[in-house]
Amino acid sequence: MPLKFFLKLYARLIGLTFLILLLCAALFMGVNSVREQFWQERFSGPLLHWIAATPHPEQQYHWLESFYDFRVTPADDLPFSDVIMERLSYGQVVALQTSIGQQVMIHDGHGRILDLRFRDIYSDVAEATALIARLHLDDIPAEAREDAMGQLSEALEVKMAPVQDQSALPDVDVLDRVSERGISLYHHPSQDRAHVLLRLDDGTLVDLAMPSPFNPWAWPVVLLLLVIAGSVLALALYLALRDVDSNLRAVESVAIRIARGEMGARIDAGDSRLVSRLAAAFNSMAEHIQRLVGVQREMIHAVSHELRTPVARIRFGVQMIESASSPEALQKQLDGIDGDIQELDELIDEILTYARLEQGGPVFALQETSVSDIVRQVVSEQQMTRPEYSIEADIDEESERWSLSDVEPRYLHRAVQNLVGNAARYATRKVRVHCQFDEDNCRIDVEDDGPGIPEEDWEKVFTAFARLDDSRTRTSGGYGLGLSIVRRILYWHGGQAFVSRSDELGGARFSLVWPRKKPTEHSL
Repeated sequence: MPLKFFLKLYARLIGLTFLILLLCAALFMGVNSVREQFWQERFSGPLLHWIAATPHPEQQYHWLESFYDFRVTPADDLPFSDVIMERLSYGQVVALQTSIGQQVMIHDGHGRILDLRFRDIYSDVAEATALIARLHLDDIPAEAREDAMGQLSEALEVKMAPVQDQSALPDVDVLDRVSERGISLYHHPSQDRAHVLLRLDDGTLVDLAMPSPFNPWAWPVVLLLLVIAGSVLALALYLALRDVDSNLRAVESVAIRIARGEMGARIDAGDSRLVSRLAAAFNSMAEHIQRLVGVQREMIHAVSHELRTPVARIRFGVQMIESASSPEALQKQLDGIDGDIQELDELIDEILTYARLEQGGPVFALQETSVSDIVRQVVSEQQMTRPEYSIEADIDEESERWSLSDVEPRYLHRAVQNLVGNAARYATRKVRVHCQFDEDNCRIDVEDDGPGIPEEDWEKVFTAFARLDDSRTRTSGGYGLGLSIVRRILYWHGGQAFVSRSDELGGARFSLVWPRKKPTEHSL
């Protein structure tokens, strides 16, 4: 996997994670701000409704002013919004956050607004509820307190019960505070809710169990956050996979079209980085398949054409054998048949070699070999078989230093041999093989003094079974495969083969160029 693609994908994942965390944090704070206000109003509601139901709360509970800044204000004098005033008119409890704590208000039904201010609404409401309960219980005889506790518990929405079992008593610190103040707020070790322990005037201890405090991590909130995070992840995954699926469907569609015979079908990867490499590899494969199919068709057509002539001559020779009138005539026909069979054998060898190279090449075991030695060997062999031509190798001392190259000796020998033999076939008298090597590349130029090749046919000569004109027909020898084989051999060496005009000899110049060193051996 490319590092750039990995880093980009990693950055997107980090960005998505940060976005989810930011969204969840904003949602958590927004939802809990509403939930907390609702809880504050609901938690303080029983206390505020009790106070509002009292005929003169500012007189009966005058001590609330010193503890909780209790005020009674005419409704018309309050500068609140219409929404708040409407809620108060409906008898609802309204809680507002101020700079010094929570302000809790209620309408008493007589045109007045009662409000208290709490620094910590949970503990302050618990203590205020306990103080009001103690005030009323002190005025009730002991025998009637149980019913009174039930009524107070229902009205104030708390659990109130006398402490009769010593094992239910809290620790010593709580009892010491109760003995000093007559009231103490504490938390039970096994419960999350607060308790208030009261001591009445006759020494009776009463325990008030308050409702549970506000829990910002309630299961509906956690479930909502999980649903939101999962939805964002699912959306991101859907958007990412939708692009991948679209591109894969495009690959599938092109594959089906190729299977139906549309060899020119190709994939357009667009801007997608995920399947761009797959598209490039698939298109390369499709081009290779198209070329192989085209080569196969050309070979079938060309081979059927090339085989007709020697087969017809063999058939004609066999017929002539029957009518041979002398041993010399018989021998002549046999020699002709033998030559035609040799021609067929050479043609089949050329076809098989070309087919192997076109269909992926043989296993190239590249090894460090002296290219200049291969060139000299080819020149020596061709000079022996063609003594009527001057075939020479031109290798300077500077190039000799870099003659060692990673090549497949047998196939490189075949490529140079094809070029030298082809040059000698069309040369007038002279063929020259010039070698030029440096630290990076190797180049071999095979030149002749023949008629040359027209520029418009320079690319055509490398096409299988191609013949340019009457001068390059079977009478000159060859089957039109030699140069195709040369180009494929150079292809599998990572190089190129091309043709131009020789400036010095005036004929054709065929050039082979390939990198001198490869980082590893290529199995092709």
